[in-house]
This record gives sequence, structure tokens and C-alpha cells, in this order.
Amino acid sequence: MTPAADPPQSQFAELAELAGGFIHEFKNHLSTVGLNLQLLAEDFGTAETHRERRALERVQRLQHECDRLVEVSNDFLRFARIRDLDLRPTCLRSVIEELVDFFAPSARQANVTLTTYLPADLPLVSLDADLFKQALLNLMLNAEQAMPQGGELIVQACADNGGVRLDLIDTGLGMTADQAAQVFRPFFTTKPGGTGLGLATTRRIAEAHGGTIEVESDPGRGTKFTVRLPGAE
Repeated sequence: MTPAADPPQSQFAELAELAGGFIHEFKNHLSTVGLNLQLLAEDFGTAETHRERRALERVQRLQHECDRLVEVSNDFLRFARIRDLDLRPTCLRSVIEELVDFFAPSARQANVTLTTYLPADLPLVSLDADLFKQALLNLMLNAEQAMPQGGELIVQACADNGGVRLDLIDTGLGMTADQAAQVFRPFFTTKPGGTGLGLATTRRIAEAHGGTIEVESDPGRGTKFTVRLPGAE
């Protein structure tokens, strides 16, 4: 049997646009539901009877689920709408340092030590800086969540075949081989309450830049994500 040909890229783009439009419309209706739940909760704000308090608890649970659906919707929109990039020759070191400075207060609060090794002579890369910051932030947040008792996050970069190799190494919980094999799949998550789209979005961003992302992990010993980006032409 002859294997089926892969759908053309235009079909993927059209599907992503259709899905994005659906989610946007879904969010509009969800906002209406959330607003009405907020008003209903205010009506029960002075609940006195057991029946009223029970009704208020149910309304609050529904509000929480609405907030959760909005979060999933926002993550999906970010995942689906990675298409046209504003690529410019960029110093990756500056981008990393800016995001590390932004992330530092969150790391301190989580008792995570941030260590960077960033050479001054890294090759320029073609980068949509704002979009890549989103990918890098996803990796940092993932590392922080993998170290609930604190630990160390190392961010290091080096020249690599005319481009740049970027490693993010944490001392967290680590993953099994099966988990690591699925970590970039949309909606796969090992974290309670996670949407499973953060790392999938990060991979799409890396690949949209012509790069790659890999993961190595050992349970109880930590995880290393490696991003490779081609040099700017």
C-alpha cells in the first residue's frame, strides 16, 4: 500500500486559523458565562442559610472552571497562531539576560538559584525576539515547577555549527523516558492543572525559527532542554 502524502503546509495553516477563530468565538461566549456567574455570586454574597451557602460554593466552582477554560483557550491560541515571524539578526545573549532579569524575582520566591553562562561572542541568530522570549519563559516556568523544594536552574549558551546552542538545566524531579518522549505533545502534562500546551508551543516556536529542541531527563536528577538555532544570514 502506498503511504498517504502529508497534507500541504497551507492546509495546516488553514486548519490552525479555523481552530483559532473557533476558540476566539468560544472565549467570547465563555466571558458572558463568567460575567453572569460573577453577578450570581454577588447575589449570594450574604448567604445565610445552608442552602444558600451550598449554592454559592457551586457558583464559585463554576467560576473556577470558567477561568480554567479561559486559560486553556489562551494557551491554545498562542499554540495555533505561530505563523509569520518578524525575524531580525539578534544577539541571543541580550534576549536571555533580559528574560533572566524578568524571571529572577519568581525564581527567588521559589528558592531557585539562577546561574548563567553566556559568552559575549555568540553568533547572531535570526530571531523574533518577543516570540522567542515566550518559548524561553515556558522553559523557565517548567523548570521552576519541577523544583517544588527549590534547586538550581542553569542557562548556558555556546556557538554551535555557525548558530547557537542553548541549554536549560534544572535539578528538579526529572521525568521517566516515557514522559520525556511525550513532553512536547499538545495537551500532555504531568502537572496538576497544567494545560499541556506550554512545551508544545515552545517546540513550535523553535521550529518556526528553523531550530530544534530536545530533552534529556532522569527521575530524581533533573532535566536538560537543548535548543539549537541557526545563525543569521
